[in-house]
Amino acid sequence: MKEYLEIQKPDLGYKYEFEVNDLDSMSVCLETHGFAIIKDVLSPEVVESLKEAVFVGTDPERKLEHTQSSTRHAWIESGEGAWQLLDDKKFMDIHRYLIGSEELTVHRSAAIIRMPGSHPVAWHTDWCGFSTGTPRNTGEVLNRGMWPSGKWFYLTGSRPEHGGLCVIEDSHVEDWDGPEGFNLTADKRSFYKIGGEEKAYTGFDVPGCVPLFTNGGDMIVFAHRTYHGAFPNQLDKIRLSCAIGFRDQSHHIDIPWEIPDVGKQFLVDLPQHLQKYTHGYTSINMGWRG
Repeated sequence: MKEYLEIQKPDLGYKYEFEVNDLDSMSVCLETHGFAIIKDVLSPEVVESLKEAVFVGTDPERKLEHTQSSTRHAWIESGEGAWQLLDDKKFMDIHRYLIGSEELTVHRSAAIIRMPGSHPVAWHTDWCGFSTGTPRNTGEVLNRGMWPSGKWFYLTGSRPEHGGLCVIEDSHVEDWDGPEGFNLTADKRSFYKIGGEEKAYTGFDVPGCVPLFTNGGDMIVFAHRTYHGAFPNQLDKIRLSCAIGFRDQSHHIDIPWEIPDVGKQFLVDLPQHLQKYTHGYTSINMGWRG
């Protein structure tokens, strides 16, 4: 763990942390470098409530063991604990700003639990626009848009020794061809060392790697192409994170799957005043293959 404890918050020569009232500067950083941090978006009380909502939606019986991880896709469907974000004006105003629209639809959501000892998350980009043929999986249906893909809260904080997030600065540009000394994989979703095996890289000796240091209420934003990964969790503490992303309601997606029953129930149970965020909601079926 020593090598991760010794990692310091980087001085990149430019500002990448912003207050909620400085979204214009944040947007410039996001566009220029592919990521930004917005400080203190959520109150401490909301952060604590969301921690419980992550457990309720992802591991309600608390069965996860040491070294294990679990992700709940469509976390918004897990109940009112997740819905509280839709009622958070500061949170929603940021999304309206990022999308550039007043008419938003919940696009994707997720919650992640990473237990002590859990392994690193390999470098990857969420964007599936490199593949333009018939979609083969849910990602290729939902992740070909140009909206910002990453809008995460690391509710227990982001630190390298605690499974924190890292991004590669400037990796969001259209003609990016990988870090120096690395080749992109054939699908361009990750990269590997030149001369090594072609599989997603899990090391952190990558040029341009920026470890992110955040508190529970800080929002991490990264562009749709930005490459990112996560350190192993080497503390004796559970790491919790969650995200809800939106798209403009005018962007309709024809989904090739039927909305699962849990998604249908979500659409029924969501309070009436929040129903405006579900027009065109797709839910997700992780087992679908084209």
